[in-house]
Amino acid sequence: MRALHRLIHALPRAIDADLVREQGLPLVEYLTLMNLSEAPARRLRMSELATACEMSLSGMSRVVQRLEAQGFVQRIRCDQDGRGWNAVLTEAGLARLEQAWPTNLAAIRRHFLDHLAGLDLEALAAAMGRVAT
Repeated sequence: MRALHRLIHALPRAIDADLVREQGLPLVEYLTLMNLSEAPARRLRMSELATACEMSLSGMSRVVQRLEAQGFVQRIRCDQDGRGWNAVLTEAGLARLEQAWPTNLAAIRRHFLDHLAGLDLEALAAAMGRVAT
């Protein structure tokens, strides 16, 4: 359990450090762009995006403001109720995500996958999914 606790904290920090050093893009911003890229119409309600990124709504709002200032995300009013906001991935945001993707993948391999030689990764992924839900 101690090793799991260390992993939960150390792995994101290591991936973040690689992304910031090589891409100038923090992991939280990468995850925001990634989640938007996988959403229908590349759009999510801010509360849904915050949940997907494991963040508070106020924290997510600050991240989206930074990404919006760079032209990677646009905030628009929700069609359904007019009160909430959607975050929408722009073409520039998708291009930025695609640019950073190889660095993210390399970091995941270096800091995690390369240490799992000989393990059944599909079974591990299934187990992690069960634990996460």
